Amino acid sequence: MTIKNILIDLDGTLTDPKAGIHGSIRFALEQLGQPLADEFDLDWTIGPPLKASLAKLLNTQDDALAEQALAAYRERFSVIGLFENKVYPTVAETLQQLQAQGYGLFLATAKPTIYAKQILVHFNLDQYFTEMYGSELTGERTNKADLIAYILEKEQLDAQQCIMVGDRQYDVIGARAHGIETIAVNYGYGTVEELAQAQPIVQISQFNELIECVDQLNAERKVS
Repeated sequence: MTIKNILIDLDGTLTDPKAGIHGSIRFALEQLGQPLADEFDLDWTIGPPLKASLAKLLNTQDDALAEQALAAYRERFSVIGLFENKVYPTVAETLQQLQAQGYGLFLATAKPTIYAKQILVHFNLDQYFTEMYGSELTGERTNKADLIAYILEKEQLDAQQCIMVGDRQYDVIGARAHGIETIAVNYGYGTVEELAQAQPIVQISQFNELIECVDQLNAERKVS
């Protein structure tokens, strides 16, 4: 079956959120009296569920402490960090072209929907999406497989007509749980080793390569 719907990750795929996420994590840990050294690497925190990453940084299994860190993070992120963000090259024109070609575009991010929508509206990218899906502030649907299951159900999509686009192993694993393959962007926050292990169907180094990539996959599907 041909690809008709494209599920697209946000952080590391459409936008580079590094400054906002890193700044808000540092703020949160400082608030809890456990500041991080300036040279401490936080790139691995972009993509997976944030609460678990904060717990790891705090070296704690105390859920209440992790919640406290998450609340402190959101205190800064919801006002400042949200917009410390950059759209990757060719994103807007590629989304516009895919929409014009008739593809259904669905945002599929572990970031809370309330923030994800604000970011896309801020950068005028919301206009290209059929619908935007993320997690809840309570933590529901931070797992990519759960999120994709929710999108498929809400939109009544056939998984065989979908493809996922993302930058981390979580995108590949979450999509594959539903029989959906992933096109990985290798300019995001997934390491070379991580993506090699996850084995997306193909990797692209610029977002605009997505158009030709989907066309090619559809051509192959028609032949088979």
